[in-house]
Amino acid sequence: MSSTKLKLKKNLNTLKTYFSRPQNTITIIFLMILLATVVFPLFGLLKESLLIHAGGEAARYGLKPGTVTPIHWHNTLFHSSSLNNFYKPLYRSCLMALLACFIAIFVGGGLAFLITRTNIPCKKFLSVFFLFPYIMPSWSIAMFWESFFKNSSVDSAYNQIGFLELITTIRVPEWMVYGFFPMAMVLGIHYAPFAYILIGGILKNMDANLEEAGTILKASRFKVFRRITLPIIKPGIVSTFLLVFSSSMSSYTVPVYLNKNNKFSTISIMMRQALQDSDNRGIGYVIGIILILITMIILGLNSLLSSSRKSYVTVTGKSGQISKINLRKAKWPILILAMFVTVFFSIVPLITFGFQSFLTVNADGKAIFTNYYWLTDEQITTRAAADSRGILRNALIWKSIGRSILLSFVVALIVGMVGILLGYAISRKRRSFAAKSLSALSFIPYLIPALSFGATYYALTYNEGFRWLNGTFLLVVLVASVKFLPFASRSGTNAMMQLSTEIEEAGIMLGVPWRKRMSKILFPIQKSSFLSGYLLPFISTMREYTLFALIAPVGSLLTLLIRDFDTSGVSQIANGLNFIMMIVIIVLNFLINKITGASIDKGIGGN
Repeated sequence: MSSTKLKLKKNLNTLKTYFSRPQNTITIIFLMILLATVVFPLFGLLKESLLIHAGGEAARYGLKPGTVTPIHWHNTLFHSSSLNNFYKPLYRSCLMALLACFIAIFVGGGLAFLITRTNIPCKKFLSVFFLFPYIMPSWSIAMFWESFFKNSSVDSAYNQIGFLELITTIRVPEWMVYGFFPMAMVLGIHYAPFAYILIGGILKNMDANLEEAGTILKASRFKVFRRITLPIIKPGIVSTFLLVFSSSMSSYTVPVYLNKNNKFSTISIMMRQALQDSDNRGIGYVIGIILILITMIILGLNSLLSSSRKSYVTVTGKSGQISKINLRKAKWPILILAMFVTVFFSIVPLITFGFQSFLTVNADGKAIFTNYYWLTDEQITTRAAADSRGILRNALIWKSIGRSILLSFVVALIVGMVGILLGYAISRKRRSFAAKSLSALSFIPYLIPALSFGATYYALTYNEGFRWLNGTFLLVVLVASVKFLPFASRSGTNAMMQLSTEIEEAGIMLGVPWRKRMSKILFPIQKSSFLSGYLLPFISTMREYTLFALIAPVGSLLTLLIRDFDTSGVSQIANGLNFIMMIVIIVLNFLINKITGASIDKGIGGN
C-alpha cells in the first residue's frame, strides 16, 4: 500500500474517531449553523448598506440597482439632513436612556437597599410584585401609561378618556402623556427590577462586618453608606447603568407608543421609517449597523468592568449578623411610597387594561361602560388593517392568539433543545477554541438590539435567493429562535457545567448509547434548569413586538394586532387584548417558578 493511501486512511480514521464523540459532532454542526444564521446575516446587513436598491433609491441617485457605493453612510453621517435625521434622534435616544438609567437605579436600587438593610414591612409582597414590570413587555407599560393619563384635552381625536380623568376629572398636560418624560419613566420602571436584582444580590451577599465596623467607630449611617456600602455595590450600579442604557437607547416599542405627532422621534423610530421608505432603505441599514456597534461597545465595556470586580473583595468570610436600619416613624411613609410605586406599575396596569376595554365616550362626552368591544359582530372601524369586530366574535383575533402560542411553542422547542445540545458540547470541550467560539457565537444575538436584528433578516429577504422567505411563518420562527438562543444556551451550559463527567462515564462503561445517556441520566438530574431553557423563550416570544415589526405581516401575531388596533382608534380592543396577553404571561411566569423552582427574587430578601 502506498504512503498516500496510508496517510489518507490515517486521516479518515482520525476523522472517524473525532466525530464518534457526540460533543465534537454537535460543536461542528452548530458552528456552521450559527455562522449561517448569525454571522452571515450581519455581513448581509453590511453589504446592503453599501448597495443601491431597486425602486426609489436607484431613481434618487441615478445609479443602477446593485451598485456598490458608500453614499448611504455619507448621507447618514455627513449630509445636510443628518442633523435632523440622525444626530438629533440619536441625542434624544441617549438623553432618554440616561434618565431611564437614573430612574431604574434610584427606584430598583433604593428598594433593594430597603429590603436588605432596613426593617421595612411587607418585604415578600414588594419583592414579588416589583418584578412584574420586568416580566411584562415594556410596550404594555407604555400602553398603560397612555391609557391612564390620556385625557380629552390631549387625545380628543377619537373621543377617548383616560383612567385618571375618569375617576378624578384631572387632566394632566401633554408632556406627562407623550414625549421624553413618559418614555424615560416607562423604560426606567421596566428596567428597575433589573437594578433591584443586580444591586440587591450584592447587598445581600456582602460582609455585614464592614458596616458594623463603621458603626462601632461612631460613623453616621450616611457616612457608612457613602464610604463602605456604596463602593462595594458600585459594580452592580455600573452594570445596571450600562445595560439599561444600551437597552433603552435602542428601544423601539416604548418611543413608538408615546411619540405623538413625531415630536420626540428616537433613533430606532428613524431607522424603522427609513427601512420602510424605498428612497432611504440603505440609510435604515446604516443606522441598524451603528446601533449594533454602539450596543456591543457598551456591553463590551460592561464585561471589561465586571471582570475587575474581584478588586472589591475585602474579606474571605461573611457575617450572618446584619444589623437592620430601624426606620422608626419613617417606616410607614416609606412603605406607603414603595407600595404605591409597586402596585401602580404591577397591579394597576391589569385593572386599567381590563377596565378600559369596557369604556367608551358617548356623543355628549360622558364616559359609559359597554361590552360592545367584546361582543359586537359588526366592523367597528375601517382604519384597522385587520378585522375589527368584537374580541370574542373576531376570528382573526383568535387566529393571531393561536398563531402566537404556536410560534412561541415551536421556538421554545427549538431553542430549548439546541440550548441543551450547546450546553453539552461547550461543557465537554470547555477549554477548546471551538467551544469558546461556539459560546461566543450563541451569545451574539443577545448583544444586537431587537429592531436591528430583525433588520438583518429584513435585508436578507430582499436578496433574490432568499425572497421566498419574506413574510413567512418560517422566517419568524428562524429569527425568534436565533434571537432567544442565548437564554437557553446559557441555561444549558450552566446546568451541564454542574454535572461531573463521571456521571456520564459510568453510562459509557455500561455501553449506554449517547441518546439514552442524555434522556435517562443527564436530563433528569438537571431537569429544572433545562425546563427554564424551554419556558423562558416561550414567554419572550409571546410578548415580543420589536423583533417582528419588520418581518411579520400586520395582524399575523397578537402583539402586532394590538398595535394595529391602538393606532386605528380602537384602543378598547387593544386594551382587552393586552389584558389577555398579560394574564397569560403572568400565569406562565408563575408556572415557570412552580415547575423549575426558579425565582429571580430569591436570595435578595423577598422570602
